[in-house]
Amino acid sequence: MESRNLAARVTIKTIAKDLGISHMTVSRALSDHPNVQKDTRELVKKRAAELGYVKIAAATAMRGDGTRIVGLLLPNIVNEFYASFANELARICEAFSYQLIIHLTDDDLKTEHKAMQQLREVQAKAVVVVPAPGDPATTGHDPHHLDGLDVIQLIRQRSETGREAAILVDDAGAISAAVKHLHATGHRKIAYIGANADLSSGRNRLKAYRRGLHESGLPEIQALIKTAPPSFSMGGASAEALLSEREATAIVCGGFEISNGALHALLTSGRRPGADIAFIGYGDPSFYTWIEGGISTIRVPVSPLANQTLQVLKSGTVDDDDAQIFEFQAELVVRKS
Repeated sequence: MESRNLAARVTIKTIAKDLGISHMTVSRALSDHPNVQKDTRELVKKRAAELGYVKIAAATAMRGDGTRIVGLLLPNIVNEFYASFANELARICEAFSYQLIIHLTDDDLKTEHKAMQQLREVQAKAVVVVPAPGDPATTGHDPHHLDGLDVIQLIRQRSETGREAAILVDDAGAISAAVKHLHATGHRKIAYIGANADLSSGRNRLKAYRRGLHESGLPEIQALIKTAPPSFSMGGASAEALLSEREATAIVCGGFEISNGALHALLTSGRRPGADIAFIGYGDPSFYTWIEGGISTIRVPVSPLANQTLQVLKSGTVDDDDAQIFEFQAELVVRKS
């Protein structure tokens, strides 16, 4: 108990007195200031660790130094893309001494708002967010709930301040190419399962599917289009409906969880992707290569997205009046399905 109390009382001045140097030198050494010699920095850090010194983020922010806390708001981490992105961003943040705090929103505006408030309370530098669907104004949000937070939107866009940076996936070409590939292999009734129009990504992906139909000279058949709030169960239910209707000869998916749910429905019904019905998924999880000789998919780049996120954090692009938008190309990966 005594050692815990001692550690709690350790301050920069404690370390300075212990080493016989100024507290300013200690402060700079702990912040890796280039004006402090390497040997001194190492000595200070070693002694700070021995004494149990803990740097308090709130105190740092009050001094005007800012914190290196970054929030990451995701709908969930069941989705393999979200999990992979979180893992990659955490790894990169660790390498550059950013502290990543992850909140799960379940695509709920109120949960997202609460997470934003908590990040402001700990003086977070920025938040990377997959925006929940809907209009924040309809939920009675405090119009200043983003004050002091740099906002980087991921995958989806929802304008609030007009200064949010956005890191997006341009998958329109890959989705259109998927439709045209299926048409070229003899399919005329190509179904689509995707998110509804509440999400910017849902609107854009459906538009790309329709463009693929148009460029292939195929008519749009409304019964072959299934859209709703995205989830594993939605993907499964939509695939089951298409199977029962016996119209579609091919399915293109426009979402990660949607794709997995639809694939699960096919396999549990005894349909073989690529043999009984053509199937093009979305996201390219590792197990897609193992099923029926390989599931064709629309692959989304994870590492480039995470690296660009870090570059935006470091450069302060989100402070610009007209925040930048960065887009990365998805690609169609054709396998046996």
